Amino acid sequence: MEVINFPKDKGNSKWQKSTKQLFLGIDHTAIGINGTEEQLHFYRDLLGLKIAGNSENYGSEQEHLNQVFGAHLLITGLRAQEGFGVEFLDYLSPPGGRNYPADSKATDLWHWHTSIRVDNVEQVYKRLQDADCQFISNGIVEIEIPTLKTSKAFLVRDFDGHAVLIFE
Repeated sequence: MEVINFPKDKGNSKWQKSTKQLFLGIDHTAIGINGTEEQLHFYRDLLGLKIAGNSENYGSEQEHLNQVFGAHLLITGLRAQEGFGVEFLDYLSPPGGRNYPADSKATDLWHWHTSIRVDNVEQVYKRLQDADCQFISNGIVEIEIPTLKTSKAFLVRDFDGHAVLIFE
Protein backbone atom coordinates (compact mmCIF):
# COMPACT_ATOMS: atom_id res chain seq x y z
CA MET A 1 0.00 0.00 0.00
CA GLU A 2 1.30 3.39 -0.97
CA VAL A 3 0.16 6.38 1.10
CA ILE A 4 0.06 9.44 -1.14
CA ASN A 5 -0.39 13.16 -0.61
CA PHE A 6 -1.11 14.39 -4.13
CA PRO A 7 0.24 17.84 -5.06
CA LYS A 8 -2.45 20.37 -5.99
CA ASP A 9 -2.02 19.81 -9.75
CA LYS A 10 -2.09 15.99 -9.57
CA GLY A 11 -4.75 13.35 -9.07
CA ASN A 12 -8.51 13.49 -8.69
CA SER A 13 -9.89 16.68 -7.09
CA LYS A 14 -11.44 14.59 -4.30
CA TRP A 15 -7.93 14.05 -2.91
CA GLN A 16 -7.44 17.81 -2.63
CA LYS A 17 -10.28 18.45 -0.15
CA SER A 18 -9.29 19.64 3.31
CA THR A 19 -10.27 17.06 5.92
CA LYS A 20 -9.20 15.68 9.28
CA GLN A 21 -9.50 12.11 7.97
CA LEU A 22 -6.25 10.20 7.60
CA PHE A 23 -7.56 7.80 4.92
CA LEU A 24 -9.57 9.26 2.05
CA GLY A 25 -9.85 6.17 -0.15
CA ILE A 26 -8.10 4.11 -2.80
CA ASP A 27 -6.90 5.85 -5.94
CA HIS A 28 -5.37 3.06 -8.04
CA THR A 29 -3.86 -0.39 -8.27
CA ALA A 30 -0.37 -0.80 -9.72
CA ILE A 31 0.95 -3.66 -11.83
CA GLY A 32 4.47 -4.44 -12.98
CA ILE A 33 4.58 -4.75 -16.76
CA ASN A 34 7.05 -5.72 -19.50
CA GLY A 35 6.24 -2.91 -21.93
CA THR A 36 4.01 0.15 -21.82
CA GLU A 37 2.92 0.16 -25.47
CA GLU A 38 1.78 -3.47 -25.48
CA GLN A 39 -0.21 -3.02 -22.26
CA LEU A 40 -1.71 0.25 -23.54
CA HIS A 41 -3.12 -1.79 -26.41
CA PHE A 42 -4.93 -4.03 -23.91
CA TYR A 43 -6.15 -1.50 -21.33
CA ARG A 44 -6.63 1.58 -23.54
CA ASP A 45 -7.43 0.25 -27.00
CA LEU A 46 -9.36 -2.92 -26.08
CA LEU A 47 -10.91 -1.95 -22.72
CA GLY A 48 -11.30 1.80 -23.24
CA LEU A 49 -9.35 3.21 -20.29
CA LYS A 50 -7.82 6.66 -20.80
CA ILE A 51 -4.28 7.76 -20.00
CA ALA A 52 -4.49 10.04 -16.96
CA GLY A 53 -0.80 10.79 -16.59
CA ASN A 54 2.72 9.46 -16.87
CA SER A 55 6.13 10.06 -15.39
CA GLU A 56 9.63 8.68 -15.31
CA ASN A 57 10.60 7.98 -11.69
CA TYR A 58 14.03 7.15 -10.27
CA GLY A 59 16.30 8.03 -7.38
CA SER A 60 16.42 7.33 -3.68
CA GLU A 61 12.73 8.00 -3.01
CA GLN A 62 11.62 5.55 -5.72
CA GLU A 63 14.14 2.95 -4.56
CA HIS A 64 12.76 3.13 -1.01
CA LEU A 65 9.13 3.12 -2.18
CA ASN A 66 9.61 0.01 -4.32
CA GLN A 67 12.35 -1.59 -2.20
CA VAL A 68 14.35 -2.05 -5.41
CA PHE A 69 17.91 -0.62 -5.57
CA GLY A 70 18.48 1.24 -8.83
CA ALA A 71 14.73 1.44 -9.61
CA HIS A 72 14.05 3.49 -12.73
CA LEU A 73 10.45 3.27 -13.92
CA LEU A 74 8.20 4.55 -16.64
CA ILE A 75 4.85 5.00 -14.87
CA THR A 76 1.58 5.36 -16.77
CA GLY A 77 -1.74 5.90 -15.02
CA LEU A 78 -5.02 4.94 -16.69
CA ARG A 79 -8.58 5.67 -15.62
CA ALA A 80 -12.16 4.93 -16.55
CA GLN A 81 -14.94 7.50 -16.02
CA GLU A 82 -15.11 6.55 -12.34
CA GLY A 83 -13.52 4.21 -9.85
CA PHE A 84 -9.93 3.19 -9.20
CA GLY A 85 -7.24 3.66 -11.77
CA VAL A 86 -4.66 1.19 -13.06
CA GLU A 87 -1.01 2.23 -12.91
CA PHE A 88 1.68 0.58 -15.02
CA LEU A 89 5.12 0.12 -13.45
CA ASP A 90 7.41 -0.42 -16.44
CA TYR A 91 10.89 -1.08 -14.95
CA LEU A 92 13.55 0.40 -17.20
CA SER A 93 16.06 -0.84 -14.62
CA PRO A 94 17.02 -3.03 -12.98
CA PRO A 95 16.43 -5.71 -15.60
CA GLY A 96 15.47 -9.30 -14.89
CA GLY A 97 11.97 -9.18 -13.48
CA ARG A 98 10.20 -12.52 -13.86
CA ASN A 99 7.03 -12.93 -15.89
CA TYR A 100 3.75 -13.91 -14.29
CA PRO A 101 3.81 -17.75 -14.23
CA ALA A 102 2.28 -18.97 -17.49
CA ASP A 103 0.57 -21.90 -15.75
CA SER A 104 -1.10 -19.74 -13.06
CA LYS A 105 -4.65 -20.64 -12.14
CA ALA A 106 -7.40 -18.71 -10.39
CA THR A 107 -7.11 -21.20 -7.50
CA ASP A 108 -3.44 -20.41 -6.83
CA LEU A 109 -2.73 -18.72 -3.51
CA TRP A 110 -1.05 -15.76 -5.24
CA HIS A 111 -3.94 -15.19 -7.65
CA TRP A 112 -5.00 -11.58 -7.83
CA HIS A 113 -7.20 -9.84 -10.34
CA THR A 114 -8.18 -6.31 -11.18
CA SER A 115 -11.92 -5.77 -11.73
CA ILE A 116 -13.21 -3.54 -14.52
CA ARG A 117 -16.90 -2.77 -15.06
CA VAL A 118 -18.10 -2.33 -18.64
CA ASP A 119 -21.44 -1.45 -20.23
CA ASN A 120 -21.58 -4.40 -22.61
CA VAL A 121 -19.70 -7.52 -21.50
CA GLU A 122 -20.47 -9.47 -24.71
CA GLN A 123 -19.01 -6.72 -26.88
CA VAL A 124 -15.81 -6.56 -24.80
CA TYR A 125 -15.55 -10.38 -24.78
CA LYS A 126 -15.74 -10.45 -28.60
CA ARG A 127 -13.18 -7.64 -28.92
CA LEU A 128 -10.75 -9.55 -26.67
CA GLN A 129 -11.41 -12.81 -28.56
CA ASP A 130 -10.59 -11.05 -31.83
CA ALA A 131 -7.33 -9.82 -30.26
CA ASP A 132 -6.36 -13.42 -29.34
CA CYS A 133 -6.37 -12.71 -25.61
CA GLN A 134 -5.99 -15.61 -23.18
CA PHE A 135 -9.19 -16.28 -21.24
CA ILE A 136 -9.30 -17.81 -17.79
CA SER A 137 -13.09 -18.19 -17.79
CA ASN A 138 -14.76 -20.67 -20.06
CA GLY A 139 -17.02 -18.05 -21.62
CA ILE A 140 -19.23 -15.42 -20.01
CA VAL A 141 -20.67 -16.51 -16.66
CA GLU A 142 -23.19 -15.19 -14.13
CA ILE A 143 -21.62 -14.06 -10.85
CA GLU A 144 -22.82 -12.47 -7.62
CA ILE A 145 -21.19 -9.11 -6.83
CA PRO A 146 -22.05 -7.41 -3.51
CA THR A 147 -24.28 -4.33 -4.08
CA LEU A 148 -24.73 -5.22 -7.78
CA LYS A 149 -26.54 -8.55 -7.35
CA THR A 150 -26.07 -10.79 -10.41
CA SER A 151 -23.76 -9.73 -13.20
CA LYS A 152 -22.34 -11.21 -16.38
CA ALA A 153 -18.57 -11.54 -16.22
CA PHE A 154 -15.42 -13.29 -17.39
CA LEU A 155 -11.75 -13.52 -16.40
CA VAL A 156 -9.06 -12.78 -18.98
CA ARG A 157 -5.30 -12.22 -18.92
CA ASP A 158 -3.67 -9.02 -20.08
CA PHE A 159 -0.61 -9.31 -22.34
CA ASP A 160 1.72 -9.84 -19.36
CA GLY A 161 -0.50 -12.48 -17.75
CA HIS A 162 -2.25 -10.40 -15.07
CA ALA A 163 -5.81 -11.58 -14.44
CA VAL A 164 -8.60 -9.07 -15.12
CA LEU A 165 -12.24 -9.62 -14.17
CA ILE A 166 -14.51 -7.93 -16.70
CA PHE A 167 -18.08 -7.52 -15.45
CA GLU A 168 -21.25 -5.72 -16.48
